[in-house]
Amino acid sequence: MKKTMGGSLSERVAEQIINIIKEKGLKPGERLVNEYELANQLGVSRSTVRESIKSLESRNILEIRQGAGTFVSDKQGIPVDPLGLTFEEWDGKLALDLIEARLMLEPQIAEAAAIKATSEQINKIMDQCLKVESLINTNQEYREEDMKFHAYIAEASGNKIIEKLIPIINSSVSTNIDATHNELVKHTVKNHREIAEAIKRRDYIGARTAMVEHLHDNRMLIILNYNL
Repeated sequence: MKKTMGGSLSERVAEQIINIIKEKGLKPGERLVNEYELANQLGVSRSTVRESIKSLESRNILEIRQGAGTFVSDKQGIPVDPLGLTFEEWDGKLALDLIEARLMLEPQIAEAAAIKATSEQINKIMDQCLKVESLINTNQEYREEDMKFHAYIAEASGNKIIEKLIPIINSSVSTNIDATHNELVKHTVKNHREIAEAIKRRDYIGARTAMVEHLHDNRMLIILNYNL
């Protein structure tokens, strides 16, 4: 759905650039044509295009790479702090709130993935499960790959809104690792494997149950660590 054009010239051009990205089907990480071509295509000055691109960069829609060009951002317009936690005081209660919010969402997401995931998505989840497992077993940093595991399950749910919740889920994954002092790595290996294998065999009850167990383990350790 295209937005009604309004606002300043640079704002209107920014919306036109978004429409170009949609029409060309550009994916995160793909390069946008240069400023000169955009200016000619849109019938505006290069300075206007430059201003519009900067505004889209600030909105996490585009990414400017010095010397390489302008690319579609993998953040897809999602703010860096989607939950607005920057100014929240960090404590165990916040970690507990995050994990309980995940308990409301992720078991159902895993269930949906078991029902709707394509073969390609299942392979992606299984491969990511093994990647996280390998990093944990070799005592390497696994946070980013753990986030991707949960993101791939959300993508496989087949729900576009759930896909947009991935950054929220990811912010919680990172926070939970900190809150549990990385004490659940062995549980993570076991839980991830159970979740991934349940999705692979289309066992939606098993996928939901395994995700509940995974999150419940985190919840209980947070309660113990912070005496909640």
